[in-house]
Amino acid sequence: MPTTPARSSRVRAARIPAGLAAAALTLLCATTASAAPAPTGQVGKDTSQFKGVNWADPRDNFADDELRLSGLSTTDSYSRTYAKSTRIIAAFRANLGANTVRLPINPYTVNGSYWKSYRAVIDAASDQGFKVIVSYWEGTGAQKDGFIDDASAYWPMWNTVVNAYKHDSHVYFEPMNEPHGYTETEWADIAAKWLDTYATVPRNRVFVSGAGYNDHVTSVCADPRLAGTYLSLHHYGFWKSYATYDEWKSDLKERIGDCAGRTVADEFGAPMTTGLNYDVPAPNADATSDNNFINYVQAVTDTFRELKMGSVYWPGLRTDDTYSIQELTGPVNHPWLATTNRSGADRLAWGWGRGSAVGS
Repeated sequence: MPTTPARSSRVRAARIPAGLAAAALTLLCATTASAAPAPTGQVGKDTSQFKGVNWADPRDNFADDELRLSGLSTTDSYSRTYAKSTRIIAAFRANLGANTVRLPINPYTVNGSYWKSYRAVIDAASDQGFKVIVSYWEGTGAQKDGFIDDASAYWPMWNTVVNAYKHDSHVYFEPMNEPHGYTETEWADIAAKWLDTYATVPRNRVFVSGAGYNDHVTSVCADPRLAGTYLSLHHYGFWKSYATYDEWKSDLKERIGDCAGRTVADEFGAPMTTGLNYDVPAPNADATSDNNFINYVQAVTDTFRELKMGSVYWPGLRTDDTYSIQELTGPVNHPWLATTNRSGADRLAWGWGRGSAVGS
């Protein structure tokens, strides 16, 4: 997420069915999910199969040491990390209907002793049948500049991660989050190098970030060296002080171009703990809310549904983040989650192709 501080929709997303909660709780006691069929190396006609959330470190995933996802501890063993992660992943499914989680990695986490425990997060998600997107995050301070911090640590990190998960078809690889230090051409060159380096990884298990702050995918989409990969887009309401519903739809579609069939919005978000109602219907067809974030959320989720695009909300869980759509509940070693904004969850479901129009 870049660090900075719609007309109301004519449709209203349905509540998550109660049966989803029961199904997810059952998964807590289920055996390991069977592996998905081997990928073909080609992306499909749309990306609607990705219905997810980000699980983040309270520090926004920018760290100069091991990543500590909200609710976890770097002192936990593999088994304890796995147990906690299993419950949190199950809660994402129960509360939101998610099937995808995006997780950060960095060299401190992967190249050191904590990797043995951190792998439990990926394993717990994969074992429940979740799609898992692992993405590299840079460090803090002067290193928070949109460049790979240290190539001598970056490539060994990816060697370890790819070797561990190249045969797990639930796991997807995103070479870098928000590569805004590079020009479009420089970033495409790095992404192409990643694909050449890990040529045995099917391309339909790679997410190439859009250039800049992942804020447009048109340049990476046009590069033939990156063909067959998914493209990741970020889009946020705080990028404008105010825009109407129609203006937000136009802004998003311009960043996607004609590449919706390959694109997943693997970060988008808005305030969820401040009481905004994202379900409020427009009083008439030409109405627009006077709240920028309501316009934004309704516009982008309508667009994701219209274009059959996958989306991964930021964040599903991040301690002390007003955008977080889930919050930790229960004992530290036996966590569960609660939804912070029911209308926000409705809009996620609507963007994921669920729900029905008002009055239908």
